[in-house]
Amino acid sequence: MKHFQSETGEGEGEARLPWQDSVESVTQALAATAVARDQRGGTAKAERDAIRASGLLGLSVPTALGGLGASWQQTLEVVRGFARVDSALAHLFAFHHLLLATTQLFGRPAQWQPWIEQTLAQRWFWGNALNPLDKSTHALQQADGSYTFTGRKSFCSGASDSDMLLASALDVHGRLLISVVPTARAGIRVLNDWDNMGQRQTDSGSVIFDQVAVAADELLTDPGPLSTPYACLRPLLAQLILAHIYQGLGEGALAEARQFTLQQGRPWMASGAASAQQDPYILGHYGDFWLALEGSRLLLQNAAAAFDQAWASGTALTEVERGAVAIAVAAAKVATTRASLDVVHRMFEVTGARATTAALRLDRYWRNLRVHTLHDPVDYKLRELGDWALNETLPHPSFYS
Repeated sequence: MKHFQSETGEGEGEARLPWQDSVESVTQALAATAVARDQRGGTAKAERDAIRASGLLGLSVPTALGGLGASWQQTLEVVRGFARVDSALAHLFAFHHLLLATTQLFGRPAQWQPWIEQTLAQRWFWGNALNPLDKSTHALQQADGSYTFTGRKSFCSGASDSDMLLASALDVHGRLLISVVPTARAGIRVLNDWDNMGQRQTDSGSVIFDQVAVAADELLTDPGPLSTPYACLRPLLAQLILAHIYQGLGEGALAEARQFTLQQGRPWMASGAASAQQDPYILGHYGDFWLALEGSRLLLQNAAAAFDQAWASGTALTEVERGAVAIAVAAAKVATTRASLDVVHRMFEVTGARATTAALRLDRYWRNLRVHTLHDPVDYKLRELGDWALNETLPHPSFYS
């Protein structure tokens, strides 16, 4: 379905980028098995390995470091495309790139450059054990300056089958420490306890840390978490990732609904229409869907472009410039949440009762989006936007804004 534009460089008259064939191949592979895997749940090992083999784990890495050199806008467009067919794998793919970015924003080049080089050479897939809201993991400093992490961390998306983990813990002073450690390190145990109604293959369960050794140079302390306007881009990238996944889910749901209506739809007997394609109420619903998603897409495009500009500014980025990006990202987050939730809920109004057969699993769009949009309350994004609109107050940086 070509109803929504793409910003990956494949527009009319634009040169095709060398990695686009890999994107299309992975997208087709994900689409072919998405329904069966949604029912099965668990770790999508074959699909994760296909992403490893594709080379796309280096998509956001600059060419100077051996990566594919995509902008963040291009990388996020790939995430959005994956989410149209499989939002769980889109989530894992996007978080991999978020975690690579986190090392660059919170750490020193001497730390993150070797990690990125090894990621490309070994095709490492990164997993998340950060979750700043979960304060049950603690860090104890040793005499040599190293630490041990002990506790249980929840919502660890992508930890299963990962090669590297970004993990956090609180020291005795309540300071948040973020480390980069191999998933296979002694004392780390990844639990297969994720069993939610949606995003069923994100493996967003728990990780146990039992006196896990963390070296001083594995800690991201210079400049450290949210320490500068540039470091504070990390939560904005996370929010932008979520918004692209939401947009992709809405567009994927609309594409499936459209196909069903065109192929199997029936007009209501009172409509007077010869086909579902001419039923006035069905047309009205599709008009609503397209309008909402087109509006959120444009806000999303604006936010991604603003983020790329801020990223390019590096450590020269100011608080005001960072705040302007935060407003753009918040607007996109609210708009994609609203538009896509409406589509995944109302798509059955245009497909009818036969579309609820379990074999189609069209409800997966609603389940995936509903689980994902509860990541953090959209009401607080609206409050930030209202504070800006009324008082010209920029959002205060946190791990969620």
